[in-house]
Amino acid sequence: MNAPAPHLRDPAWIARVSWTLFALVLLAPALVVTEFKPWLLVEPDALKATRRFLADFFPPKVDAAFLGLVAREAWRTIAIATAGMALALLIAIPLTLASTSALSVSALPGRMGALPFALRQAVRWLLVILRSIPELVWALVFVRVVGLGPTAGVLAIALTYGGMLGKVYGEILESDEAHATNTLLRNGASRLQAFFYGLLPQSATELTSYTVYRWECAIRSSAVLGFVGAGGLGQQMDNSMKMFQGSEVATMLLTFMLLVGLADLASARLRRMLA
Repeated sequence: MNAPAPHLRDPAWIARVSWTLFALVLLAPALVVTEFKPWLLVEPDALKATRRFLADFFPPKVDAAFLGLVAREAWRTIAIATAGMALALLIAIPLTLASTSALSVSALPGRMGALPFALRQAVRWLLVILRSIPELVWALVFVRVVGLGPTAGVLAIALTYGGMLGKVYGEILESDEAHATNTLLRNGASRLQAFFYGLLPQSATELTSYTVYRWECAIRSSAVLGFVGAGGLGQQMDNSMKMFQGSEVATMLLTFMLLVGLADLASARLRRMLA
C-alpha cells in the first residue's frame, strides 16, 4: 500500500514548512551581516592559538592565600547581586503599582481617564528607558561617578533590573483575573488593599519565581560588571587576565561556575517550596 501524501498525514504540514522557510529567509541576512563563519574555529592557526590559550589554564592555582582571596571576591559578587536586586525591587514595585491598569480606579466605569492614562504611559516609558540601557553601560557611568568598586555594580544592577522587574511584574499582574480586584475597588478599597487582597494572592508564586530567576541573572551580571571596575570576582579575573595568569583565571572560572550552580539549586528549591 502506498503511503499517504504528507498533507494527508499531517494537515499542518504545509504551514510548518512555510514557516520554516520563512524563518530561514529571515535568518540568512543576519548570518551575513554578523559575518558568522564557524569554520574559522577549526583552521590550523585558530586551533593552535586555542591550545596555547587553554594550556595556560592548567593546573589551576589552589594555594591557600589565593583561594582565600577568591572566596572573598565570590562573596562580594553575591553581595553585589543581592544588594542590587534589593534596590531594583524598591524601584520596580512602586513603578509596577503605578503602571498597572488593573489597579486604576478611573478605569472602573469603562474607559480610563486621560490624565491617569498619560501618567501610566509615562511610568511605562520610564521602565523602558531603565531596562533598555544595559547594566554594563550603567556600570561604566557609575564607575566614573562614584569610582571603582562594588557600589557601581550595585547601582547598575538596580537600575537595569528595576526596569526589567517592573515590566514583567506588570505583565504578570495584568494577565490574572481582575474580578476580585475590581470588586474591591468598587466597594471603596484603596489601591494597595486591592493589590494585597485581589492581585497578589493570584500572582505571588509567579512573581517570586521570576524574582529568584532574576537574582540568578544578577549573580552572572555582577561578575561581568567586574571587568569594568565594578568590583567582585570579575574585577579580580580581569586583573589576572591582564597579568597573563591563566592558572588564576581557571580557578576563578571554576569558582564562578560553582557559584552559579549553587544559585540555581537554591532557586530551584525555593520554587518547589512555593509550588
